[in-house]
Amino acid sequence: MTLKYWNICNMKKFLAITILFFLAATQNIKAETIPNLIGTWSGENNTFSELKGMKTWEKNVQITEQNDRRFKGHFTYSDGTKNFYGIIHPDNITITWVASNSRGYNIGKILEKNKISACYVESGIDATVGCAVLSRTKK
Repeated sequence: MTLKYWNICNMKKFLAITILFFLAATQNIKAETIPNLIGTWSGENNTFSELKGMKTWEKNVQITEQNDRRFKGHFTYSDGTKNFYGIIHPDNITITWVASNSRGYNIGKILEKNKISACYVESGIDATVGCAVLSRTKK
């Protein structure tokens, strides 16, 4: 085997590895697209608390604004309306939101493009838990 032949083989291998690396890198960039959560989300919410016991009710959430991973919105429930602020975690699946007039927080997952889970947890004297699977009904 000559030196020239050896260099050509190495260059072909290098080129093949470079192309594979480029293809893999572009797939990762595509996977990092931040999901758009703007819209109206609805579903059945199952809650449990010392004060109110077990309840099931229709939950409607409106996400009205989103800038990169940050979003805001509101929802109405038996005690009124709450405005909230949320974040999409870097895994592009986990979401968390909080309201200024609430002692708990909501954590959820993006299950599909138009389906999320939303689970509320509050400790203390008014301890409450609840979870809903919400489907986007309007964008």
